[in-house]
Amino acid sequence: MFDGILFDLDGTLWNSSAEVTASWNIVLQREGVDRPPFTDADIAGVMGLTLPDIAARLLPALPRERQLAVIEACCEEESIYLAAHGASVYPTSEELAALAARYPLFVVSNCQAGYIEAFYKGTGLGGYFKDFESAGNTGLPKWDNIALVVKRQGLKRPVYVGDTDWDYQAARRAGVPFIHAAYGFGQVEGVPAIRRFGELDGLLKTLDG
Repeated sequence: MFDGILFDLDGTLWNSSAEVTASWNIVLQREGVDRPPFTDADIAGVMGLTLPDIAARLLPALPRERQLAVIEACCEEESIYLAAHGASVYPTSEELAALAARYPLFVVSNCQAGYIEAFYKGTGLGGYFKDFESAGNTGLPKWDNIALVVKRQGLKRPVYVGDTDWDYQAARRAGVPFIHAAYGFGQVEGVPAIRRFGELDGLLKTLDG
């Protein structure tokens, strides 16, 4: 039986693209960056990447140091915005409560420090999760952070749920089975998948079977 579920955040537990877009455009204007406003598609296209990669993709005309400074300012603004406004969440509190009654739940994301806490505060769902880790906290890639939580929590048979091929590759490198959240931002072939969050409990029971 699985003894823990680790979740990616963006595209798996929530879709914060519209809110991140709004908050990042505040920073673009404030910083006087000469580029068109970010769109939801711009933000969705970099969800799950590390901050240096996001900076390079979204601000290619800026010097590297300036890219990182602007993206860091964007991240500070978004955490404040998301904690206050929340975002569109995929699971209901009832679905999370049912899962949390059977499995310990965790979050592992490539996000910056403070982003998972903003998710907790903005949605009120933090009480369902036992632990979390992020690239912003550790400076490590996602596979190392998955392995870190697995070791820290003493998990013997965890599973990782994510929506992109990057998530799948990270789970593989960490030696953890993967379930694709096919309602999210990416496509992954040949793995167990759910098309809405509410299918997860039934799939886990089948796989445990």
